[in-house]
Amino acid sequence: MTEQPLSPFHPEQLQGTLSELCTVHDWLRWAVSRFHQAGVYFGHGTDNAWDEAAVLLAHVLFLPPLTDDKLLPVRLTLHERQAFIDLLQQRIEQRIPAAYLTQQAYFCELPFYVDERVLIPRSPIAELIKNKFANLLEPGFTPTAILDLCTGSACIAIACAYAFPDAQVDAVDISPDALNVAQINISEHQLEDRVFPVLSDGFAALQGQHYDLIVTNPPYVDAEDMDDLPEEYRHEPELGLASGVDGLALTRQILRDAAAHLTEQGILVCEVGNSMVELQYRYPDVPFNWLEFNSGGLGVFALTKQQLINSQHLFEEA
Repeated sequence: MTEQPLSPFHPEQLQGTLSELCTVHDWLRWAVSRFHQAGVYFGHGTDNAWDEAAVLLAHVLFLPPLTDDKLLPVRLTLHERQAFIDLLQQRIEQRIPAAYLTQQAYFCELPFYVDERVLIPRSPIAELIKNKFANLLEPGFTPTAILDLCTGSACIAIACAYAFPDAQVDAVDISPDALNVAQINISEHQLEDRVFPVLSDGFAALQGQHYDLIVTNPPYVDAEDMDDLPEEYRHEPELGLASGVDGLALTRQILRDAAAHLTEQGILVCEVGNSMVELQYRYPDVPFNWLEFNSGGLGVFALTKQQLINSQHLFEEA
C-alpha cells in the first residue's frame, strides 16, 4: 500500500520549509504552489493565487498591499514565517477567504472591516461610484440623498459618501449583525454625521423617505447555484446570498417598491449577477440599462423613476 505524502503543514515538512524559505518572494512562491496544490477557490477580493497570498503576507507584516517589488527580497523573521504558515493553513484546510482571516477588505480603494457577519465586498458597482455614476445621473445633477439597500459592511454607502461629500446616506439592512459591522466601518471612516445605519426589511422602515440615488446589491443567488457554491462561500452569511428558487425574490420587491422612494430625477442601480438572465426572461418588456465595466463584472442594471413607474404593472403581475 502506497503511503500518502505528508501535508505541507505537517511538522516534519515544515521544519525544512521554515529554514529554506527566507524572503518575501520565497514565501509568496511557496504559498502559490500550496494554493494550486490544494485547489482553493479565489473570488473574494482576489482572483488568483499570487494576490491571495500577498494579502495574507501583507497582513502578517503589517504592511499595505504588497505592490512594491522592492519588498520581494526582504527577509522574514521566524515569527513572521510561522504566522504566515498559520494563515495559509486556515485558508487551505478550512477554506476561509483571506478577507475573513485578515478582517479587512478594500472597496473603491478604501479599507473596510469585515467578518463572517457580512459578505466580502467585491461588487463591480465600485467602478460606478468612482466615476460618480457618470452617464446615469442627469448632467449637472448631484445626489444629496442616497440609499444603500442591503448594505452589509456599508462599503457602498461609505464609498458613496466619499464620492458625494454633500450627500447623506442611509445604509439599510435586515440583519442586526450586519449593521453592527456597518457601524464599525462608519465610525472608522468618521462618517457618523452623514451615513446612517437603518434596520429594515427592504423599504419597510423607510416610509416617506425619498432618494436621488438608490444603490443595491441584494441577495441574488438561486437555489441551484447555492447548492453548488465553493466551500469559501459557506463562510459568508446565507442571508446575504440566497434569494429564493430563482434568485430574484428580493429583486422583485425592490422593482415594485423603488419608484415610491425616488425623487423625480432619481435612479435605481441594482446588481443581480448571474440572475440577469432570469430577470430578462421574466421581464422582457422592461428597459433595463445593463451597464458595462472596464474592470470586469456584469449583471448590474439602472432604471429611472419614470421607467420604474411605466413598468409597474409588470412588476405587480409577477
